[in-house]
Amino acid sequence: MSSHHIIREKQEPALLVLGLDNFADDLLGQLLEWSPTLMVTADTAEQLNAFGIKFDVLIGDDGEGNLQSDIKYISRGSGTIAQAALNYLTANNYPAVNIITDELLLSDYLPFAGGINIVIFNQNKKIYPVLNGFTKWKPAGDVIEIMSEADGLTFTGLALTGNNLYKTTHDGFFTLRFNTPSVFIAESIA
Repeated sequence: MSSHHIIREKQEPALLVLGLDNFADDLLGQLLEWSPTLMVTADTAEQLNAFGIKFDVLIGDDGEGNLQSDIKYISRGSGTIAQAALNYLTANNYPAVNIITDELLLSDYLPFAGGINIVIFNQNKKIYPVLNGFTKWKPAGDVIEIMSEADGLTFTGLALTGNNLYKTTHDGFFTLRFNTPSVFIAESIA
């Protein structure tokens, strides 16, 4: 039997690279492993091109960062680069996106949290939105950070350890309940 897998378009999350400072090469390799649609900025295009990595979409002005052929250009328009990318991905029915960024502005991502599965990698954290009643298994002692407003937050399986920082109290499930449509949480990836 063959170990080759057939990858269908949009089966894997797209990858949006907004910044690569302090991002581990091996983790980048893992995110690129299944050949996702790779979206870049002019700055990250130069970095990835130097690594010999082919990208699919450049967000910016047409011709900016013209390092590779057969690239689709998307204008950032009046919003941020992240918003332009997420507008493109949702308009083209992508179900999920992984985002690597050096600067985290959750306001760029909040409007999209219900329309596409978002995972943001920033400063050794994996950040993603969750819905009310979110439950996940974690080992004892793992730290969870609440990154956005969580009106009426209640939780089980966690202990508050600092400002928006929680630690799992035991091996097992923790649960978050709140009154807002979604909340961004962060886990350590280091």
